[in-house]
Amino acid sequence: MRDIVFTRSSGWIPSVIREDGELKLMLAAGADANHEPRTFTFPIGEAHLAVIREDLARHLLLWSTVLPLCDAAGTRGRLDENAAVALLDPVLLSSPADVDALFRRIRWDRSRLVAHGAAIDLLERGQVCAAMNAATQGSNEKRAQEYHANRRRAERGAVLGPLDAEILRYTGQYLHGATVPRRMPDAVDPALLPQVMRVIATAEQACAGMRIGLDPRRGHRATDKRDRDRMAATVDAAVRRAYPELVDDAVRTVSFLMCSEAADRSRNTLVEDDEEAAEDRADLGESARKTALSFTDDKGGEKKWLRDGPRTASAEFWEFVADRSAANNEVFTIEDEEMGEGIQLHFYANSIARITTVRRGEAGPDPQYRVEYSLVDGIGGYRNLVSAFVRGGCAALEQHGPWMSDVAEFERARRRRDAR
Repeated sequence: MRDIVFTRSSGWIPSVIREDGELKLMLAAGADANHEPRTFTFPIGEAHLAVIREDLARHLLLWSTVLPLCDAAGTRGRLDENAAVALLDPVLLSSPADVDALFRRIRWDRSRLVAHGAAIDLLERGQVCAAMNAATQGSNEKRAQEYHANRRRAERGAVLGPLDAEILRYTGQYLHGATVPRRMPDAVDPALLPQVMRVIATAEQACAGMRIGLDPRRGHRATDKRDRDRMAATVDAAVRRAYPELVDDAVRTVSFLMCSEAADRSRNTLVEDDEEAAEDRADLGESARKTALSFTDDKGGEKKWLRDGPRTASAEFWEFVADRSAANNEVFTIEDEEMGEGIQLHFYANSIARITTVRRGEAGPDPQYRVEYSLVDGIGGYRNLVSAFVRGGCAALEQHGPWMSDVAEFERARRRRDAR
């Protein structure tokens, strides 16, 4: 039989219950293996109940000392009741000086006290009882999150100035640096918003015209890491040059914003748009372009493309790669059976082979092929080679060399490249 003896109606503050005739403190903390909140109880006395009922500050202080014990219990362990009971008299019945001394020796949850209005400067000086003079029954979780974020930054030696802080608020990364950045002008102090917008404008001008392409080798929504690094470096340099007083956190959040927006634009742009633009720029005759191609991978996958279809060959091929590419499937081939030529992309080695038929094997000797290898500079290099082959076959790849027919020579070149 469980009866509620005393509870503060706000939030998760522990309640006092009577269970089988015994007074207990009950609190929810942590989660079980199914991500449901765990509930813990431990016995208290009538004197402890009297303080909990009358003194909000002491009630919250007790809560902050018990929470680490709940964390230690994990998803299915038992609360160390002896340790919890041992906290009751020192926290609830001791003098303020003794409570302050206790808090210097034990683990306790600062964020709970900050959320309930504790004076941060006094907490930092170890005056926990005085800090709780401003305690409130209601909690402000955002205040606790900001405090935690500032402590993490302080541990790294990062101290934010007013403009730094407002830039982080503008991108939504003041509390959590891993949050995907977005534009939130309403979160910024209106007095500093014009300065924030000038920093953003500097970044936008620096990366105008730059783009972050997709990388189908890693799926449909993955983007090119080299493009992202290049854009981030460009924005960082421009912002640091214009605003040398900004801390690293502020500069990084601006470049992160620019890169995230560029990546989203690429994900929302049809692949055909880029390929058709590339074909329009190419000075090749209509007859040089492919009319039928076969795409295959190393796991038996195959796809046919015909020129009178709705999409370009390059778009169809890269979609095939995005669908099929995996850690154990990194070799893809494009073949023009009619012309007897093709290319084989080796994603695992950043290399490519172009293959041409020297002698066909119809009703006679086995066919003979000429195989030549070249190194490839990332996904951008692969895109250029695929587009060139689609437009003009193996002959159009000559300018993208050097091409090496000697395998040993190629392997030496690859090792030299990888060593750099």
